[in-house]
Amino acid sequence: MLSATSKYALRALVELARRPQGEALGGRELAESAGIPPQYLSKIMLSLRNAGYVAATRGAGGGYRLAKPAHSIALIDVMELFEGAAARPQCLLGINAECNPDYPCSAHNSWGSLRAMFLGFLEHTMVSEISRVPRPPLGPGDIREGEHR
Repeated sequence: MLSATSKYALRALVELARRPQGEALGGRELAESAGIPPQYLSKIMLSLRNAGYVAATRGAGGGYRLAKPAHSIALIDVMELFEGAAARPQCLLGINAECNPDYPCSAHNSWGSLRAMFLGFLEHTMVSEISRVPRPPLGPGDIREGEHR
C-alpha cells in the first residue's frame, strides 16, 4: 500500500525526528541510518524541503533537519505528498470511483472497515509517534532496502 518513495520519506523523517531538536544530519549519514539509496534520498529530501517538512543547510555542521515539529506531521500528509490521491485508497476492485456504500463492489463489506481503519491510522498518527519506537535489529536474513549481499 506504500510505495518505496513513501516508505523512504517516512524513514528519513523518523531518523530526523530521533535527533535532538534542530540537530542536522548529513545526507550520507541519513541515507545509511535510514537504509535509503543516497541518490534516491536527495530527490525525496528535495520534495520534503519544498513541502516545508525539512530544512537543508550546506557546509560544516550542515545537513537535513526537521523544519516542523514531528508531532505536527501526520503520516497521511507525507503519503499524499508522494502518492497523491492514491494515498487514500478507494474501491478495492476499482469498480467505483470511490468506496461507495450506495453502490458497493463485492469486496466492500470487508474492505470498507479495513480502509477506514487504515486511513484513520494515517490521519491520526504523527511522525513523532513512530519515531519513539526503537529501530529493530536486522535479522540473519534481513537486508535494508538498497543493500545487496
